Amino acid sequence: MTTATPRQKLTVFTMSDSSGETAEAVARAVMVQFPPDTVSIYRLPQIRSSQQIPQLVREIAQQNLAIVAYTLVLPEYRETLEAEANKRRIPTIDLLGSLMNRVSHLADVQPLSQPGRLHLLDETYFKRIEAVDFAIRYDDGKNHDGILEADVVLVGVSRTSKTPNCMYLAHHYGLKAANVPLVYGVEPPLSLFKIDSRKIVGLQIDPYLLQEIRSNRAQILGMHNQNDYADPDRITQESRQARKLFRELKCHTIDVSAKAIEEASSEIYLYLRENQKRSE
Repeated sequence: MTTATPRQKLTVFTMSDSSGETAEAVARAVMVQFPPDTVSIYRLPQIRSSQQIPQLVREIAQQNLAIVAYTLVLPEYRETLEAEANKRRIPTIDLLGSLMNRVSHLADVQPLSQPGRLHLLDETYFKRIEAVDFAIRYDDGKNHDGILEADVVLVGVSRTSKTPNCMYLAHHYGLKAANVPLVYGVEPPLSLFKIDSRKIVGLQIDPYLLQEIRSNRAQILGMHNQNDYADPDRITQESRQARKLFRELKCHTIDVSAKAIEEASSEIYLYLRENQKRSE
């Protein structure tokens, strides 16, 4: 009887002359498309001289199966890496170079070749910090009048990912996002009806999934005697109440049942952007 040879695990080394966040984010986006334990990522950030690169490549060559994905801005770094990797037959992929060269050609402008420009403290950065502060101040229905200043207001029953979506919208898109929780038997705040319905997004979730999420949450918090929170009948009633309110508000709704925070937030952002385009 023959024994199957274990599949080798690929290591993706992400190399950068800045923080390396961009290269790692791209690598992780690729990695999730493969079975678990197929690929691992090792970040090599803050390359500061061409002299660093040969030693790093020698260490990478010790791996049985490896690839280098890099976001090196300086041409001399890229050339050194490619030369050293070719010597040891290590495959590489330039995550920025092709697009940067194409932009340079089409715009007829030479790139600045300054590592770390993505993280400069510009106006966009401060706008996002302000938006994060806003999301914290008006989280979970705090100060209902404050939602009048919001770019978007997320509404939904408990555990529909209102807070994480608000934080993601603030951090990644610079949007002032507030959220209003819908509590069974409690009237929603009047300020909610004073907002342009196009700024309101109702978050819906499958009741069976919500019951599972709440049951797990109740167990973690030790809420064994508070059965209403995870009671299926109560959840069904809450879901009905939420849908009724969304109809009254005439707001856009999103089903977050099978969506990661990134997916739901991008859908919300695209909806808001389309509204803005139509109003211009």
